[in-house]
Amino acid sequence: MEGKPNRSNAAIGNKTSFSKKTSKRVWDSIAAYTVQCERCSKWRFIPTKEKYEEIRERLAEQPFFCETAREWRSDLSCNDEPDVIQDGNWRWAIDKPSIPQPPPGWQRILRIRAKGGTKFADVYYVTPSSKRLRSMTEVQSYLIEHPEYPCLTASQFSFQIPSPLEENYVRKRHARSITLHGDTTMRVNPTSWVVPDQSRDLHLGGVGNSTSHVEDPAQS
Repeated sequence: MEGKPNRSNAAIGNKTSFSKKTSKRVWDSIAAYTVQCERCSKWRFIPTKEKYEEIRERLAEQPFFCETAREWRSDLSCNDEPDVIQDGNWRWAIDKPSIPQPPPGWQRILRIRAKGGTKFADVYYVTPSSKRLRSMTEVQSYLIEHPEYPCLTASQFSFQIPSPLEENYVRKRHARSITLHGDTTMRVNPTSWVVPDQSRDLHLGGVGNSTSHVEDPAQS
């Protein structure tokens, strides 16, 4: 993207084949996490999901710069080549900034759906006891039933999903007519996660201004 990145967007790349599961951790269908430098617009890999979630939560107030990555790459600067570019080898999406980090001991899982469906991804939370919660209603019920978490509130959870950068990844539903009050008819065309217009202007010469999950077509 020319000029400064849009800090309200976060790029995410996904991987169709899921990582190997273990008895202690549930895995996302994500191959890599990236964030775009506010200054040079180059995309930088983020080493862990936890660090990515930390950056994403604060992104609106604390923009990401290449120098930020010196926490894990001591000599990195805007003069270095981008870590990744949009060349068709990855599947990109726009993530949401300001999503809170999951509470300690909890996991926030993102599962990317196959192309052509009516929804891009599913989000759910895994509790410390390995129970999966798939909606805010389930989260609220769980917190009521488990008073051992007195400090947790619904505001610490988010089921927002990223938007695919690839056009037509999500199938649009057919328009349908709704009849209101007799003969009055309104046409509606609900869709799932239409790509934001500004995403088409992104200059992806590296990793972007939010986080990103990437998909390896060779394994799809």
